[in-house]
Amino acid sequence: MSNTPNELSEQFPQSIEKMHDLKTSDAHFAKLFDDYHELNRQIHRAETNVEPTDDFHMEDMRKHRLALLDEISPYLR
Repeated sequence: MSNTPNELSEQFPQSIEKMHDLKTSDAHFAKLFDDYHELNRQIHRAETNVEPTDDFHMEDMRKHRLALLDEISPYLR
């Protein structure tokens, strides 16, 4: 298991400028972006035992992060 945050800029390195533009022009994308990053930080803190959590909560958070990623990715194609 990697303890490196799963940042959107790493997921979509070719879309960094597009993400910036969408954050300023599309309120829904901006909310998805912020929600993803907040959840990603929570997962990273749990993985590194800064804020430990149980396996069920970790699995739920990871599923939610994937759902957000599924919603964000069409914006970046």
